[in-house]
Amino acid sequence: MNILIIEDDKDLCHAVSWQLQQDGHSVDCCHNGGEANLYIRQGIYDLILLDRMLPEEDGLHLLHSLRADGNLTPVIILSALGEVNDKVTGLNEGADDYLVKPFAYSELAARIGSLFRRKNDFGMTALAYGDLSLDSTENILHCQNKKCSLSHTESELMSLLLQAGNKTTSRTLLLHKVWGVDASVEDSNLDNYIYFLRKRLKTLESHVAIINRRGHGFYLEYHDDKA
Repeated sequence: MNILIIEDDKDLCHAVSWQLQQDGHSVDCCHNGGEANLYIRQGIYDLILLDRMLPEEDGLHLLHSLRADGNLTPVIILSALGEVNDKVTGLNEGADDYLVKPFAYSELAARIGSLFRRKNDFGMTALAYGDLSLDSTENILHCQNKKCSLSHTESELMSLLLQAGNKTTSRTLLLHKVWGVDASVEDSNLDNYIYFLRKRLKTLESHVAIINRRGHGFYLEYHDDKA
C-alpha cells in the first residue's frame, strides 16, 4: 500500500513511517500543507494520514479541498485535538477515521486494516457504470445478459475505470495502481490494455466507451440509445 503521511512533527512522522515500512507499506512524508498538495496531485496514494494543525495550510482545509476536487483517497486524521466536537468536525469534512495523539502504533495498524476491509467490501458491490458491472473476485465483466472473462491485469484496470466513472483517471495513477510504483512499465503497456478492454466492450455490445483525454488519462462515457 502507498501511504502519505502529512505531519509537521518530524520525529513522529519518522517513527510511524518506519513502522509502516516494516509492515510492507511504501511511505512518503511531508511536513506542511503547501508541500502536501504537491504530493497529493501525484494521485498515487492508497491512504493519507493527516495532521490537523499544519504550517502553511490547515489540515482540515486541505481535507475539504481534497473532497471538493472529487478525491476519494481514504484519510485518517491524526491529531492532539481529541474533544468530541473536534472528531465530529474532522469526520464531517470527509475523514474516514480520526485517531487522537498520542496513540499506539498497533491501534493505527488495526484502524488501517479495518478501513480497507470496509472499503474492499463496499467495492465488491460498487463496481458498476452504465450497462457494465465487474465481478472483481472472478474477473468477469457483465453487460446486460452477456459476460466475458478478463485477465487479472484487465480486471484491475477496469476496476479503477469503473470506480472513477466519467471522471478522468491519470495515466500515472493507472500505471502505479495496476503495475506498482516500482515497476518498470512503459506507457505503451497501458495503451495495449486499454485496447484489449475496448475490444471486450465491443464484444459485449456495451454502450460504455473508454475515452482518452489526451495528455491526462482515461474516463468512461455512457451513451444510452433510449435517451
